[in-house]
Amino acid sequence: MTARERRTIPGKTLLLVDDEERILAALHRTLRREGYSLLTATTPQRALRLLEEERVDLILTDHKMPGMTGVELLARAARLQPDAARLLITGWAQAVSREEIASLGIAAIVPKPWRDDELKDALQQALARPTLSPLQHEFP
Repeated sequence: MTARERRTIPGKTLLLVDDEERILAALHRTLRREGYSLLTATTPQRALRLLEEERVDLILTDHKMPGMTGVELLARAARLQPDAARLLITGWAQAVSREEIASLGIAAIVPKPWRDDELKDALQQALARPTLSPLQHEFP
């Protein structure tokens, strides 16, 4: 599932990025009935092209991918679409420093494997809060 997927239900647009198609398929299955318009990409480069073409409300990306990390992708994405909420989904949360999280305004890190209810909650919370520029982002 490398091409973008559009839902006809109006709502927020999410960009899901993971180099593993089975993960994207699982995310899509989890979120398809939530009323989101879903775009998918299996490479950071494809995600950046989509961000140049489409307005998105939230970017959920894997961290460890060939060619570019999720943190690097979110840094570039922040320049293209500064108002989009940014989240990482990863099994390597310890590989991301608190400084990187704060500097990029990453709203949440979702662990892999994820629990569907926790993923949906993280997405809803990120979409509900006002978008903060990276320098305004605060953590408890």
